Amino acid sequence: MFGALAVPAPAAAQSGPPAVAPSVRGLPDFTDLVELAAPSVVNIRTLERVSNNGEGSASGMDEQMREFFRRFGIPMPPGFTPKGPQQDPRVPEEAQPRGVGSGFILSSDGLIMTNAHVVEGADELIVTLSDKREFKAKVVGSDKRTDVAVVKIEAAGLSAVRIGDVNRLRVGEWVMAIGSPFGLDNTVTAGIVSAKKRDTGDFLPFIQTDVAINPGNSGGPLINMRGEVVGINSQIYSRSGGFQGISFAIPIDEAVRVSDQLRASGRVTRGRIGVQIDQVSKEVAESIGLGRPRGALVRGVEDGSPASKAGVEPGDIILKFDDKDVDNSVDLPRLVGNTRPGNKSRMTVFRRGAQREISITVGELEPDVVAQKAPTPDSSKPKASSALQRLGLVLSELSVAQKKQLNMPKGGVRVEQVDGPAARAGLREGDVIAAINNEETGTLSAVESALAKLDSTKPVNVLFRRGDWSQYTLIRFAR
Repeated sequence: MFGALAVPAPAAAQSGPPAVAPSVRGLPDFTDLVELAAPSVVNIRTLERVSNNGEGSASGMDEQMREFFRRFGIPMPPGFTPKGPQQDPRVPEEAQPRGVGSGFILSSDGLIMTNAHVVEGADELIVTLSDKREFKAKVVGSDKRTDVAVVKIEAAGLSAVRIGDVNRLRVGEWVMAIGSPFGLDNTVTAGIVSAKKRDTGDFLPFIQTDVAINPGNSGGPLINMRGEVVGINSQIYSRSGGFQGISFAIPIDEAVRVSDQLRASGRVTRGRIGVQIDQVSKEVAESIGLGRPRGALVRGVEDGSPASKAGVEPGDIILKFDDKDVDNSVDLPRLVGNTRPGNKSRMTVFRRGAQREISITVGELEPDVVAQKAPTPDSSKPKASSALQRLGLVLSELSVAQKKQLNMPKGGVRVEQVDGPAARAGLREGDVIAAINNEETGTLSAVESALAKLDSTKPVNVLFRRGDWSQYTLIRFAR
């Protein structure tokens, strides 16, 4: 039997921090929340046109299961063979069930938010309200990168959801989901917020919960105890094919930002600056004088990109974008992506042991461009001094033509042979070293100057170029 939680009175002589009284002294009651929010939740059925030759989609439930396994990378269970409906060749083409999802009403005039993967590839959409009325819907806009879509039905006087503040959402807080798992309309599940800002995508810091989410819940609302929508249920983590206590929701503030653009233009415009980035490790941060690991390490700069025009260099660490901290590399794509193309922004970068400000004009994000591999420069004047021999390196300078080919106007030195500590650090023949311990190494004499200052008791940080991308490594002397 569940009852109120009893909080024992502290002993008079008890030491340590004071006890914190629980904010909820019993199990939460969701009944009022369900009555408040349920009229705003809809069921979305997708239909697909099939030909009269008997080929087409599997049944609705089979297709929904296939979508579930495909979306989360789960192997198809043994013996699970979806079977499509048998059709008479004389029967004309008709719409057949394709899948089931959920959604919620954004405005009283029929705007509905759901997941992009719910409506993707559908020939027809049927929206069923909580009062069992059905409407054909059309897609206003869909964005695959964030998995957000907006659809419209011709209706009026609908019950719209209340949008909550994600910033007020706390880990451990009770939340509730309403949706259509496996086509079971108006199903209510509940749990707590397990984590916030969970990084599972470039543009979205997901809300992680333990609310039971299954195929058909996709696109439905995640609701807090004030009856406000704080997220869109979108993904789960599973190794078995069933719910395993980990589900993810798109934060509603991010979703609303996307939906506003979809409603205005049918598409989402995002900013881009043209850099390839990576995380900054603790060891690299300490070795270059950055202190704690933070920011986004620029591994490469696309030719002709906004970053290239602004003077961003491989090896730079971007610490701030428009005065907003870049704590992790995943923060940068979100900050840049949410910036209007054409906007002039400021960046703080860490380069060669010092911070500097860079002004940059943000471009518009386009489909990913596959970088072509830089040509391997010819060997010339290989050199291995005693210091280089300790590191296990034989180096040569780049010619003027090679600098131009590699887009390295400040030069660098090419690794001709590698062994010992440098090989253990991951350097390879053909790599081009651009800096050692924050000192530029455009020439062999610059390398000698940097090596003369080495402390053999400390690791040597090396910024090097491989192909089109730059990165750091630490070389440790043998003891």
